[in-house]
Amino acid sequence: MPDGATPVTGPVLDVSGLKTVFNTRGGEVHAVNDVSFDLTAGELLGVVGESGSGKSVTMMSLIGLLPMPPAEIRAGRVSFDGLDLLNTDVETLRAIRGGKIGFVFQDPMTSLNPTFTVGFQLAEPLRKHMGMNKRQARVRARELLELVGIPDADQRLDDFPHQFSGGMRQRVMIAIALACDPQVLIADEPTTALDVTIQAQILELMKELRTKLGMGVIWITHDLGVIAGIADRVLVMYGGQVVEQAPVRELFENPQHPYTRALLETIPSVSGEREERLTVIEGQPPILGAAPTACPFLDRCDVATDRCARENPTRVEVASGHDAACFNPGAVPIAG
Repeated sequence: MPDGATPVTGPVLDVSGLKTVFNTRGGEVHAVNDVSFDLTAGELLGVVGESGSGKSVTMMSLIGLLPMPPAEIRAGRVSFDGLDLLNTDVETLRAIRGGKIGFVFQDPMTSLNPTFTVGFQLAEPLRKHMGMNKRQARVRARELLELVGIPDADQRLDDFPHQFSGGMRQRVMIAIALACDPQVLIADEPTTALDVTIQAQILELMKELRTKLGMGVIWITHDLGVIAGIADRVLVMYGGQVVEQAPVRELFENPQHPYTRALLETIPSVSGEREERLTVIEGQPPILGAAPTACPFLDRCDVATDRCARENPTRVEVASGHDAACFNPGAVPIAG
């Protein structure tokens, strides 16, 4: 929380029962199934899971970034700033998106417009959402570039995206997302395309900005190593739903869902024992052609029972602040 800021009581974002379906020629795809979570001011919430688990679709559903059709939000409530974003008119949602909720996409080269200068793209949300004139917007744009660690900020405002390195372009994207002092920042795998040195710099930058600005951050990633170093709390997603939620240290020390344990086992060892083979999760993610009636991890689980094939478990508390959607939380497979 920044100095002098008024503490916010309760969640700044509260998502309940979100269901998102895609209507395709091959039938329905149930991409998000009854997802619920919240985010408090100043918190960094990590969202992890393999490709196709519903991470990005969930977050894009919240702020109306999915094309409708083919997407359709079947149920849910997203409470933000006294509004339900799923039942808000387009103009209000557009004002919130980019104003009070910022979004950083995975690939900065395709997210930035190559035909406009970085300064123009930084100034646009400032003039639209903050009512600044051209001079005021340029001053603020320079401050934003300085905030995210870009040197010679005044000169760089007149450069085009192709004149920046990959890491610098990602910093520009973060600056644009921060332009209007958002209460919430959603970052969708923003370091995936960067080398490890630049990744570390971006992660350090985000930790500094979160502390300085006091905003809530949702960080989407498939990399548990990133989550360990940056998150306060973690959502683990699989098959379009949240299968486990816990404070980050608790999740790593005491994973309760078999999918979470399997993810943790895939992290490469740093012991130097090169003969050790990497662990993989056998099988394939579920085909989401219908709303789940059984546990989505059933076919890949080594502790499944008959009940898991008959019912889709709901999340239950297994410890303070820690819940898991599993009928056998913490169960360990019997050695054969």
